[in-house]
Amino acid sequence: MAIGIGLLGLGTVGAGVAAILASPEGRHPLVGELVLRRVAVRDPARARAVSLDPTLLVTDPRLVVDDPAVDIVVEVMGGLEPARSLILQAIAAGKSVVTANKAVIARYGEEIAAAAADRGVYVLIEAAVGGGIPIIEPLKQSLGSNRILRVSGIVNGTTNYILSRMAAEGAAYADVLADAQRLGYAEADPAADVQGGDAADKIAILAGLAYGGSIERSAIPTEGIDRLEARDVTYANQLGYVVKLLAVAERFEASASPESADNNVALDVRVHPTLLPRSHPLAGVDGVNNAILVEGDPVGQVMFFGPGAGAGPTASAVVADILNIAGIRQLGAPAGALDPLLAASRWRQCSLVDSARTRHRNYVRLLTRDEAGVIGKIGTAFGTAEVSIQSIVQYEASATASASSSGAGSGAGNGAEIVVITHEVEEARFRQALAAITALPEVETVAACLRTL
Repeated sequence: MAIGIGLLGLGTVGAGVAAILASPEGRHPLVGELVLRRVAVRDPARARAVSLDPTLLVTDPRLVVDDPAVDIVVEVMGGLEPARSLILQAIAAGKSVVTANKAVIARYGEEIAAAAADRGVYVLIEAAVGGGIPIIEPLKQSLGSNRILRVSGIVNGTTNYILSRMAAEGAAYADVLADAQRLGYAEADPAADVQGGDAADKIAILAGLAYGGSIERSAIPTEGIDRLEARDVTYANQLGYVVKLLAVAERFEASASPESADNNVALDVRVHPTLLPRSHPLAGVDGVNNAILVEGDPVGQVMFFGPGAGAGPTASAVVADILNIAGIRQLGAPAGALDPLLAASRWRQCSLVDSARTRHRNYVRLLTRDEAGVIGKIGTAFGTAEVSIQSIVQYEASATASASSSGAGSGAGNGAEIVVITHEVEEARFRQALAAITALPEVETVAACLRTL
């Protein structure tokens, strides 16, 4: 029995989906049952580049959602609106939805999930995180028997490409970003990628699935790579680390009794540049690739790796979701009866812990006067705040670094750079130490502060 597909958007991903549906040979037999009924486009003239029957094209996306021949609505248009409203409109019409829209799901996922459950339809989102990497369904189903302790990942290919180039070549951030834009890896306005917003959307979705509750997207502490200097990437390499933009969600106080967290779990969810030891599973993920590391009890560590974006990988994930829904329809499941694992209903409350209470290791680069006793004073400030130091290294500050950071009162070549890596410490204590260090007359500035694993 043919299953009608309505496509909202015919950009890179939409065209990839249309191409798969148009060539079912060699694929799962169910692909041959999927029929493209209607496609919403902004400009029909541009859509002619894709080999589609022009009678399928409409410029009003509501015509796709309302078409009685459309059984499953596929939203790949992006943006918050009208995407959110169209998804809700499709649900209200009793149609399941497949979407690649991470921004909508991260912000309105709870509203959409509640509407879908009430109407007895599915909203599947495999393509919203990790492109072609299968991570959403494993979190919902394959790893469902595990107590998830931590989910961490490199989930933005643009920033990973930039950081890989900076590490390999010692290149400046701005230069590599310009190359990434020329190559099509970065948008003309790269803010969502380089400032960490894209990664925060994705970790909000992953954390919600891993821990069974909704995550407040706006509350996730987020730091990008747009202020990262090449010298910190270089120093990290010299100290045995690589720098990656990491998105992390983990249980706060993971050693606490699991029984006490049945109905409410406190989470530490964050996005920031991170120094990873070279032995870490994520340290070798380079270029535009993505990887997500899931740590659970009893499975241990499981890593999912692959292309995180692009027409082929993302379209592959979209069609996989369509096939999941099509398979259920073929079985003739009763109307409104949902597979609880596939639907991924929320089953407890999740809250984000105050970041001041979280515990992390830290990398700090200080620009100081090159005077005797400076390291001792810095060490004392850390010790007073009960911050244990793993290592402390002094470099001679370059003329450029000294002049740009110190301004009047400190001549080029007259300063030092001091790099400190701390042991794990509560964030409040670390900030207390940093404030005391900043107040030292010998310290000109805190030039960089990054997390370390």
